[in-house]
Amino acid sequence: MRTMRRFLCVLAAALLAACPALAEDELEDFSLLDLVDDLEYEETYDSVSWDFPVRLSDLDPELIRIANKQVLLPKDYVPENLVKVPRDPAQGGIRWAVTPTDGKLNGQYLREEAAEALCAMNAAMREVEGFRDMYLKSAYRSYAKQKTMYHNRLAKNNGRDDGWVSMEGASDHQTGLGCDVVPKNWKDKSMNDKMMKEPECQWMAEHCHEYGFIIRYPADKKEITGINTEPWHLRYVGVPVATYIMENGLCLEEFHDQLQAAVDAFLTAGGDPLLVSGLVQTSAE
Repeated sequence: MRTMRRFLCVLAAALLAACPALAEDELEDFSLLDLVDDLEYEETYDSVSWDFPVRLSDLDPELIRIANKQVLLPKDYVPENLVKVPRDPAQGGIRWAVTPTDGKLNGQYLREEAAEALCAMNAAMREVEGFRDMYLKSAYRSYAKQKTMYHNRLAKNNGRDDGWVSMEGASDHQTGLGCDVVPKNWKDKSMNDKMMKEPECQWMAEHCHEYGFIIRYPADKKEITGINTEPWHLRYVGVPVATYIMENGLCLEEFHDQLQAAVDAFLTAGGDPLLVSGLVQTSAE
């Protein structure tokens, strides 16, 4: 299959180079490049196949990093390339519900790729007739910030963890890839699962994977995630992974279980450990 793919890539490049005068509409009618993309693809490394629905080359260890009670992030973990999310929709940004302060950071921050994808998705939603403006309510939160929020929640709840605020190290927000996005009529309200009825949230659940996001805490996965339903909480993992997760009704924990099984099989078959070492995540504690 790889040989056929390479052949078609070479053939497509040759045809495009030899026929520069072809009309664009003719190229759109038939494209060898589209044919190449449609082919089933199998990655092989030294005769050892990567047997998983998502290509190894599409798995960025940082983008699929998990944070929960079983796999804690280190106290000093700060994601790379944090950027302030643009807040002017007219300039391609998204409105902020609040302007948080977290250490030296003032405002809403995400990893650059997540910020760009969120703004692109918001731009698409602004084109949907009848939709209200969307607001970014919470994005990156540091370990220290999460610790304060968690223990404040415990104090208000007689020491009981009610599944609404993650403990320090277990928050998806610390990855810089998780964010809470709400319709305008919810920007000043306490969030709960009734938000699932909002058409904007239903649109996000249906289309977020097209921009590389998943619904991090689905309604039917509470027993696995340990977190209540949060239709507002998006998590960026990249388009290939998001598409696989959302189309197969998984949560991130289930995806990691499948991925770990694929990694184990790859190593057992003699695959190069260096190719998958970044995909094996252990808890900080």
